[in-house]
Amino acid sequence: MDRLTKLVELLMTPSAPVFIIGGLVVLLMPLLVHFCLAQSATYTVLPSVLLTGPSGAGKTTLHTLFERRTTPSETHTSQTPSSTELAVNESRTSSYREDLDATGATAARFLMIDTPGHGKLRHFAYERLGAEGIQGVKLKAVVFVVDAAAISEPEVLADTAAYLYDILLRLQKRVASAKSGKAPYAIPVLVAANKTDLFMALPGKLVKSNLEKELGRIRKTRSKGLMDSGVGADDLGGGADEGDDWLGEYGSEEFKFEQLREFDIDVAVEAGAVLGDKPRVDKWWTWIGEKL
Repeated sequence: MDRLTKLVELLMTPSAPVFIIGGLVVLLMPLLVHFCLAQSATYTVLPSVLLTGPSGAGKTTLHTLFERRTTPSETHTSQTPSSTELAVNESRTSSYREDLDATGATAARFLMIDTPGHGKLRHFAYERLGAEGIQGVKLKAVVFVVDAAAISEPEVLADTAAYLYDILLRLQKRVASAKSGKAPYAIPVLVAANKTDLFMALPGKLVKSNLEKELGRIRKTRSKGLMDSGVGADDLGGGADEGDDWLGEYGSEEFKFEQLREFDIDVAVEAGAVLGDKPRVDKWWTWIGEKL
């Protein structure tokens, strides 16, 4: 009891040690509380799916359809990236039409990021193709939407294939330039051939073959342009070699999507349609669910 009394008297008596101890308590207590809360808090980074493709292909319409679960009455061209939190059930078998929150089902949530397709705004998509995406968002898959009703037009095919070439080449370089012995996780690509409900649309197989031929032409043109410019590997710097901008199997005569499997990039081409009384996008939704 005497010891307790003396301790109380010591603490109540103004002195330098008392002021020092009190100051330390005041300064360190908030830091201690913050540390404890930070250690106990759980931070979940949602996986993301990048929605990209040229303007007019139907990306934003598809994004809205998945978000609202009904066909949008109006469409517009996006000028900035937008993201929506979507969900599939844990078995990845649910339809995009199902409201999992309403049914009480356990859901696997993900972000769908819609990016503009205009040539001057495609950097928004390129920024998200790094090893860990951007802003802590882990990219799990890329959905590249094409207009199957217009892709037979030379200008549309050239622009679509050029954009796809740049997307695939960035994914290829991501794997090829991995500094550590462990390669980065795979990012598969779905080429969603949209508007196949229209009379002028090409079927999925023809969309695939037309894209492969144009991609092969692009890589030959770019390779020839590099050689004609007189720029060699030594001039490129950074340890680059002559195959850095060659998509797929280096030196191959024809390009095939299967060549990208060497870089752990799986490319699938699926036909569908966003608009209409009965949108045909279930294969796309199922593919997304399987990649999460």
